[in-house]
Amino acid sequence: MELEAFVAVAEELHFGRAAARLHRGQPTVSDAVRRLESTLGGRLFHRTSRRVSLTDLGEALLPDAHATLAQLRRFQQRGRSLAAGDRTRTTLVVAHAEYTDHQLLLRCLPQLRDRFPDVTIVPEAMPTTAQLTALRTEAIGLGIGWATGDVSGVRARVLSTERFVALVPATHPLAGCAELSASELSTTGLLTWPHQINSGLCDRLLAAFRMGGADLRIIRTADSVHAIAAHVAAGTGIGITVESALDHRPPGLRVIPLVGPSTTADQVVLLPAEPSDTATELRDLLLHASAEPSAGF
Repeated sequence: MELEAFVAVAEELHFGRAAARLHRGQPTVSDAVRRLESTLGGRLFHRTSRRVSLTDLGEALLPDAHATLAQLRRFQQRGRSLAAGDRTRTTLVVAHAEYTDHQLLLRCLPQLRDRFPDVTIVPEAMPTTAQLTALRTEAIGLGIGWATGDVSGVRARVLSTERFVALVPATHPLAGCAELSASELSTTGLLTWPHQINSGLCDRLLAAFRMGGADLRIIRTADSVHAIAAHVAAGTGIGITVESALDHRPPGLRVIPLVGPSTTADQVVLLPAEPSDTATELRDLLLHASAEPSAGF
């Protein structure tokens, strides 16, 4: 419970939302985090009456927490199979970062299931940095995430290069633009993903604004593109996401590509140094599917 509480609060940056996500009371989640902090001998979060943020210790330990939970789930799945008398079934944990192309994964998993009927496939939401840790310890078998600088001990292949796009209310003065640059969004209140969920994407976006000599002003973060779109529709600000995260055109909003240096990001498929046959097959299915023409909007 302690690790689950830590990860939920780290991703939500709100104890109430973390408690709702875990279907627990907020005092239970707060107590679990405090117990973990006591065990570790350091604070995982900065807490004020207005906001919650990760400490340096919390930031450093979050990928390990994700990897440990993935290993635990794989252990539980393996245990259930053995208890049921099935000693041949194996498990493939497939991790995917937020904002990656879920439709691509959904197209490929049924094909993998048909080719490997004796393998239990366990999808797992996980940030890219946590996937790298989990792959190195073989807690997961395959990951889909965003390109990052350190992929030592992991095999990486680019699935697609995705453009950053702005979500703009149809009535906004910028709604008539065919493209937008960082300088045109300078000082504008932006909504995007939390750094702890997609640090690679955040760093790429920061670079785009820095290269464009623009001021990046993030006023709110949300852990799903649907939440970002809702805040944009409510008039909170302009949303920033990637094309792959949009499975439909949000009603009442314009989707406008960003142009300029560093306004694209590579979506990658990740394997451990010695992948299983099942993981390798899924990687190949994903690469093949990503090369097929997209219907788009």
